[in-house]
Amino acid sequence: MDAGTQNRPSKTLINRKTLLAMIPLSDRAIYNMEKRGDFPRRIVLTSRNVAWDLAEVEDWIESRIESEDPAHRPGFTAAS
Repeated sequence: MDAGTQNRPSKTLINRKTLLAMIPLSDRAIYNMEKRGDFPRRIVLTSRNVAWDLAEVEDWIESRIESEDPAHRPGFTAAS
């Protein structure tokens, strides 16, 4: 191992099943949020397997808990 690898913190990756147990949203909703930059990006492991960084997902959950902003629905505008 080189010095750069030794100093890098280890990451815990979670699979889709674990993610969906943590985030009660559909695959499509999560994918759409990723595309908009509103959710942590998936990490492509193989051509048929993806994962998410657990710390990033937990940070996203915490940001949603702390947020006072209402959820935005695409195609709908707030009534004045």
